Amino acid sequence: MKFARLGNAGALELAEREPPTAGAGEVVVTLAACGICGTDLEKVRGHYRTAGILGHEPVGRVTEVGRGVDGLREGDRVFAHHHVACGTCEVCRRGDPTFCPTFSRTNLDPGGFAERFRVPEENVRRGAVLHLDDRVSWDVGALLEPAGCALTGLRRIGRSPPETVWVLGLGPVGLLYARIAKALGAKWVGGSEVSPLRRATAERGGIDATADPREAGAVRAAVDRATGGGGVDLAVVAAAPPAVVREATGLVRRGGTVNLFGLPEAGSRLDADLQDLYLRGVRLIPSYATTDVEIAEVHRLVVEGRLSLADLVTDRFPLARVEEAFRRAASPSDAVKVVVTGAAA
Repeated sequence: MKFARLGNAGALELAEREPPTAGAGEVVVTLAACGICGTDLEKVRGHYRTAGILGHEPVGRVTEVGRGVDGLREGDRVFAHHHVACGTCEVCRRGDPTFCPTFSRTNLDPGGFAERFRVPEENVRRGAVLHLDDRVSWDVGALLEPAGCALTGLRRIGRSPPETVWVLGLGPVGLLYARIAKALGAKWVGGSEVSPLRRATAERGGIDATADPREAGAVRAAVDRATGGGGVDLAVVAAAPPAVVREATGLVRRGGTVNLFGLPEAGSRLDADLQDLYLRGVRLIPSYATTDVEIAEVHRLVVEGRLSLADLVTDRFPLARVEEAFRRAASPSDAVKVVVTGAAA
């Protein structure tokens, strides 16, 4: 079968291997769709420190069910989450499962960009395979994981819902974050983005204001109009450059929160006035990944009609054209969310 991987030189390549089989407690899924995430792009660029497995937003049909698996049958439409926490370590017990030391060691084989992939026993046992409602399309199913990441970020800030939110970077995950904040009750949500296509997508999706960060003073002016000059409750950093983090700290109100949501490059440093952050009581809270709990919650919001996601997918490529798909996903002026499709679609 065909699957995408990082080659010896770190470049993306389409390779061949034997299809996986389901051992005890495992399932094998035939791919319908898998979104390309910013972290996939960073792995190809060599800027990401974790394992080089590609594809973690896959949906498809169960093809094989291993011995001892309950609740899953061949033909079921499912989303399969790539990571699960152990649930027993101190980090998990304190409510931070995505930072569990074993979280990133559980993964799909050989990854989501494959004709078929195996879901390990631990993932199946801990509920990481979610049945898709018939009302949830393959495209929307492929957005559940990044939307879950946004929901995890909102939960980590501990103040839900914030009344005013500014998202710095309206790429796919930034757009998802903005929409989920609105769906959960935020009164005003705005965002900054250099791509006209993505700003238009944000406005079409109900975001209250957008600004081009290249225009001097445009972001500050939009925030001041909405907050009377006081600053937003929450600024979400959904872009990688460290300068964006410093900008975010200046957009929040006294006692406000900056959510470090987008992946910074390895070795990045924050140049900020720490005394200013101290005196204004600004909180910097990172969030990383998501769990099956938040993914199921996003699925429920979609089924109930409270969250609309389908329009975010602008491009679809079959697995055989995965390299072209990655090039498209790396072009923010031309695409919002790019999905790789498989035989189950």
